[in-house]
Formats: sequence, C-alpha cells, structure tokens
Amino acid sequence: MMRLRAGIVGLGSHWETRYLPALRTLTDRFEVRGVCDQVAHRAAAAAHQLGTTAVDGYRVLAARDDIDVILSLSDQWYGITPLLAACEHGKAVYSAISFPLEGEEAAMLRERIDAAGIAFMAELPRRHVPATVRLKELIATRLGRPRMLFCHRRVAAGRTAAGSPPRDRAGECRDLMELVDWCCYVADDRPSSVVAVRHAVSPGTPLDDYRMMSLDFSGEAAAGNGVLAQISCGYYMPEQWEEAASFRTPAALQVACEQGIAFLDPPASLVWFDTAGRHLESLESDRPVGETMLAQFHRMVTSLVRHVSGLDETLFAMRVAAAASASEVEGRRIRLD
Repeated sequence: MMRLRAGIVGLGSHWETRYLPALRTLTDRFEVRGVCDQVAHRAAAAAHQLGTTAVDGYRVLAARDDIDVILSLSDQWYGITPLLAACEHGKAVYSAISFPLEGEEAAMLRERIDAAGIAFMAELPRRHVPATVRLKELIATRLGRPRMLFCHRRVAAGRTAAGSPPRDRAGECRDLMELVDWCCYVADDRPSSVVAVRHAVSPGTPLDDYRMMSLDFSGEAAAGNGVLAQISCGYYMPEQWEEAASFRTPAALQVACEQGIAFLDPPASLVWFDTAGRHLESLESDRPVGETMLAQFHRMVTSLVRHVSGLDETLFAMRVAAAASASEVEGRRIRLD
C-alpha cells in the first residue's frame, strides 16, 4: 500500500481525540513529515508525538518536495490561504476548516482547486459516523424515504463542544453548516428554500443564544409536500451549568420516515422503530470517524482518477447558512435557486 507523506496545518480541538489516534492507526498509509500551527509550542508538542518536526509556516510546508498531501485540520488566523498554497504546489488536500461565506471567494477557491487538478476532500464528519452510515442503510431497506427531520444541538454557552475553545461567529457558522449538510445527506436532496430566526445574546452582539431554521425540500411546485427539516442550535445555557446543558437533551437527529422513525446521536447511538417495535443498534465496535475519513482520503489520492469530495456540498451548505442569516434579518423565506 502506498504511503503518503503528509504535512499538517492547524491542530484544533479534535487533535487528541480524532486525528492523532487515526494517524497512529493508519501508519501504513500516512507518514507525517511536518506540523505547522499558529501556536508554536502546540506544533512542537504534536511533532514530538508523531516523531517528526515542527515547521515555521504553512507555505514552507506546502513547498517541500517530501510532502505529498496537506492535512488542514483546524481554523487558523490565515483562513483558506494554506489551501491555496497547496494548490500552487500541486499537493492534495484534506480540509477540516470553515469555508468562506462570500460567493466570490468561494468561487475562487473552487476554480483554484480545479485548475490545480489536485485531489481534495472537505471533512463532513457527521456523514461518516457509524450511526449515520447505518441509518442510510435502514432508509434504503427498512424505514423508507425520510419525510421530516429534526436536528438539535444544545451546548453550554461558552463553548462549541466539550473541550473546545470559546465560541466565535466562525465556529457558529461551521456548526450550522455541518448540520445543514447532515440533513441534506440523510434526505438525499437539496432544499429549495429556507426560513430562519435567531435570538441574540444581547442587542447588537454577533453571537446568538439560539438559532432555528426550517429547510423545505419540496420545491416550488409542491411546496409543503416534500421533505421538511428543522435545525435548532441552542447556546443559552451558561457555561458553568454543564449539567443543565446535558439534561434531557433531544436526539441530535430525529428522522420520521415512510415506514418508521429513527433517533440518532453521533457517533454510534441509533434507536429506531417500525411496526415490529423498538430496535437498538450496537455500533460501538465500528471504525472511528477520524480513521474512516482519512482512509477515504488515502483512497482518493492513490486512485487513478482525480476526486473532489465534499467541496460542493460544503459550499452549498455555507450558502444555505448565509441565506438563513438573510432570512433572520429580512423576516422572510429565502429561495435557494
């Protein structure tokens, strides 16, 4: 099996729990040759964990001849510029960063990736968790097509997730984008319109303590008769009330289908019901999501056909998030043509 020489740009809150274990498991597929992070001591610590060296600057890393792929694993102050540097030097990219909301910048990124002819994978972890993989199988075999989806996210106000840094607007947008894509993936369709509301932490602040959007997948000709998805993100619990934030939380995703209903909590919790009653799936032994995604990226890069995965889906989900923001301001449904 071909071993890819990788350069890491950005570590982030998932380094210890998702990426480091995956890279240690996939040593037959990836050899990390350098680590770059905006916090120098973090880069040095990660490089020590992997037996490699810290590199001062993502441009230096992308230009090296002994690097085949760039793993961009966290939002950093330099935004998408490491992706553009990788394009300049013809390096395949695995990207876990937030993409731009502005249409022109997003289109420029897409053009640069196409012009470089590189393999590119945008990380969409909720698609690859064992519970979602099994849910898609059940939709095809037992549950039938989805009719309604209810997607919920509730966390303590000071954090985007357990162990992650304080929230900012970019983090909120990425949360929302991932939930939008999750619903699109499960519904196997794209919404035709969105209507949304928000409740701000305080007047004039860019941070919210609640956002809700409704996605209509039915199209203009059959409005109200197709799949409907409701997404809610709540950050209204004070950070010191962690116990309250986890009290009686609804399922992360509830899917009402033609022949049953499913309740899903990533990564591996899935309960579903049909005419035969309740079914509890045991998915704890499935491959972790970080390992699954990096293994898929390895296959993309080493195949004889160029692949671009998740990029258009991510850009579309970001466009839906931007349309939701417009709906919040204008107080109306926004078409997604």
